[in-house]
Amino acid sequence: MRINGMRYVKELSNRNKIVSESTCDAIYEQQNDAYTIKFVFSGAEDCEINKRRFSIYPDTFAVVNAGTNFCSKIDSINPVNTFSVSFGEHFFSDFHHTLSASHENLLDGKEVKSRPAFTESLYPFTGDMRFNVQHLKNQLDKGLKDEMLINEYMYHCLLNYYKIYDREVVQKLDKLSFIKTKTREEVLKRLTLAKEYISSNYNQNITLENIAEQACLSVNHLLRTFKEAYEISPYQFLMQLRLNRAKRLLQTTSYSLNEIVGLVGFECPSSFIRLFKNTFNITPLKYKKSKLN
Repeated sequence: MRINGMRYVKELSNRNKIVSESTCDAIYEQQNDAYTIKFVFSGAEDCEINKRRFSIYPDTFAVVNAGTNFCSKIDSINPVNTFSVSFGEHFFSDFHHTLSASHENLLDGKEVKSRPAFTESLYPFTGDMRFNVQHLKNQLDKGLKDEMLINEYMYHCLLNYYKIYDREVVQKLDKLSFIKTKTREEVLKRLTLAKEYISSNYNQNITLENIAEQACLSVNHLLRTFKEAYEISPYQFLMQLRLNRAKRLLQTTSYSLNEIVGLVGFECPSSFIRLFKNTFNITPLKYKKSKLN
């Protein structure tokens, strides 16, 4: 592990752990020994999990199982602010057992008393999950030491993840039209690879062929099943991603409009302005000024 930057680690008596870091240069190579959820509040963290490479941005978070080999790298001009929460074995087991007793279809659909397996992937970092984690980080930055309160935040972090898992995996499986459960699970796994690839390479000139190759699907199969699961096409998903990340850059950075257009993968500023206005009912410059004011 190599780190150049600011870092603090908060380890609780029940083995729950929180790591917050702000750095331009870091490399980690380790076997993860606990269930961990990783967030990025600014910049991007490049990761490799089970030979899959993807990047975590501020609108996504990643889940890593206990026992998984995990590598990550930060190489940035501006500081990248990362935040991770890891759950002690007993804390997580008690939580999972209590919840799975009444929600049998969550995660693998079985009530598992041994270690369940998270789906190691990117998930949307929005809503209650973002509110809870941001609030926890703010409190820790101010010096929060109350373990009972911190554990309550950790509990809600897990609870929010399970809700997101249900929405992003369980419900998506039900939307796929294949009869066999194993077929639906395999197809969704490949669609997840497609989404990871788009999310990590959104500012590059990627094609449907590139995405289909990453997902090990034909282009036609990708188009049909992606629309079934997510109700939008891969191209629409890419455009939404670019526009939302442009919106965040307008809100949080001093980059010029032309710089942001290039950073999020658009080639034509006029096309970007038109799409932005059609999507958010405001021009990019007016949006930026409203946030500055």
